[in-house]
Amino acid sequence: MLIKKVLETASSEITPKWLYMNRRKFLSGALGVTAGAIAGKTLQELVLPPQQILAGTKLSVAAKSPFSTTEAVTSYEDVTHYNNFYEFGTGKEDPAKNATHFRTSPWSVKVSGLVDKPRTFSLEELLQLAPLEERVYRHRCVEAWSIVVPWIGYSFNALLKEVAPQSKAKFVAFESYYSSSQMPMANYAGIQFPYIEGLRLDEAMHPLALLCFGMYGETLPNQDGAPVRMVLPWKYGFKSIKSLVHIKLVEKKPDTTWNLSAPNEYGFYSNVNPQVDHPRWSQAKERRLGDFFRRSTLMFNGYDQVASLYAGMDLRKNF
Repeated sequence: MLIKKVLETASSEITPKWLYMNRRKFLSGALGVTAGAIAGKTLQELVLPPQQILAGTKLSVAAKSPFSTTEAVTSYEDVTHYNNFYEFGTGKEDPAKNATHFRTSPWSVKVSGLVDKPRTFSLEELLQLAPLEERVYRHRCVEAWSIVVPWIGYSFNALLKEVAPQSKAKFVAFESYYSSSQMPMANYAGIQFPYIEGLRLDEAMHPLALLCFGMYGETLPNQDGAPVRMVLPWKYGFKSIKSLVHIKLVEKKPDTTWNLSAPNEYGFYSNVNPQVDHPRWSQAKERRLGDFFRRSTLMFNGYDQVASLYAGMDLRKNF
């Protein structure tokens, strides 16, 4: 009966991976729990990871989004064990190993700058701003590898409308969480922290820009940007900033981490343009994680809905 209760309050409609892979460990540990240790704690506090407690007992998805691709989804194992998250190491497998104890509870996101209603949101408040959708997005990294992920969230413009941008606001600046004690591997990354990113306001307002809280029916794993991140499927992967803590609306184009670190290699827009090679490799082809053969890279990663945002721009110069 105890296990049934846990399953009823899990973070997806089926048993979560973290639970069914550790059920025996939980049962053996539960036998040794004393009445004193249990006193004052709920069942959820005893068995659920902190970020799942914070997001509720499950991510209730209202509907699958019409923005979703019909392409085959990349395996959960690949998406959670091949990551760019330099705060936890520069190797692709480092974040999964080093982010295990990253504390994501409590969590808040500050929205400031050129807005009429500046506010600091708790994660619970963010989750209540709009119905959650599942969006299966193609997502491409600058190193010419790509994934297809069933992300969970809602259009970022729902948050912007809540804070009422002022007429002078032209750009949105983003900042990730950083703690040298929680992220000691960042000392060897070769870039500045906290990690920062930026978008034009009209890019951020586009409905494809996703404020993301989960994937595969569950809350985000630490190595994939828990507990809240951005996902912009038409841009190279480093625009989809992880573990958000601060959003600021500004008048002038903000600095971004990779523009500061290597301005000759990384432009502000980060649009997927197969006709513009990275200085050290071609962007014309990409390899989907789990696949052997490469495939042609599509303009805007195949998201033609955003083409009008860049009408009249030279996308070789504004890369």
